[in-house]
Amino acid sequence: MDIVIRPIEKRDLPYVQELWADGEVMKFVGFPDGLHVTDDQILRWYEWGVQQRPGSINYSILEGDEYCGETFYSIDFEHDCLTSLDIKLFERFRGKGIASKALRFTIEQARLQGAKKVWVNPTEKNAKAIELYKRLGFEQTEIPEVIIEQEGVGNYLYMERQLPDK
Repeated sequence: MDIVIRPIEKRDLPYVQELWADGEVMKFVGFPDGLHVTDDQILRWYEWGVQQRPGSINYSILEGDEYCGETFYSIDFEHDCLTSLDIKLFERFRGKGIASKALRFTIEQARLQGAKKVWVNPTEKNAKAIELYKRLGFEQTEIPEVIIEQEGVGNYLYMERQLPDK
C-alpha cells in the first residue's frame, strides 16, 4: 500500500469539496446529505488553514495518485496543548489500514509541534471509528470543560490519548 500523507495543497481543493459533499462521509459529523461548499468558500478555508500552520494542519491522504481523504490536527496552546484530531475517508478506502496509518502520522506530527494530549469525538453511532481509536490507544473519558465550551456535547463520545514528551 503506497500511502502519501502531505499538507493539503490548492490542487486538492476539488477533492476536499467532493469528500465533504459525500453524505456517507459526512453523516457522522452532522451532514447526512453532505456539506456543499462553493469554490470561494473552500479557497477561503484553505487560505485560513495555511495561516494556522504549524499549530493546525490539514493533510491530504493519497493511495498512489488517488485522493482518499483528509486528516488534521489542531493544537490548543492556551489549554495545555490539548489537540483535536479528525479523519475523513471516502468509503472505498476504508478497511484497508489507511485511516490507522494516517492517524498515526497525524498524531506524531502534532506531538512534534508540542501536542501533549490528543482527542477525538466520534458519534456513538460510528462503531468502526470508535474501535479504530481504541486500537490507537484512545480511551473514553470525561469531556474537559474547555471542550464543552468550544464544541458542545451532542451525541458524541470524548476519547483521548496522552502523548509522550518530544
